[in-house]
Amino acid sequence: MAVTITSRAFNQDAAGAKRAANRGPVFITDRGRPAHVLLSIEEYKRLLGRAGSIADLLATPGADAVEFPLIRHDEPPHAADLA
Repeated sequence: MAVTITSRAFNQDAAGAKRAANRGPVFITDRGRPAHVLLSIEEYKRLLGRAGSIADLLATPGADAVEFPLIRHDEPPHAADLA
């Protein structure tokens, strides 16, 4: 559930805004207009569609055991036929 608060309310109760962000996005307004959105880190990562940076993924326990098969093509590259 989205919550909307003023910048002043956010400044007075940042902890409350963070708690609200755990339930859904918190829209922060300046002079009645939406200016910022506060999200939990989990929601932010979900919106990005990835778990983190490549460094984060490589640091995952067991990442060194992942095998990446090499795919070899016997044919040399050629120009695409766009006709």
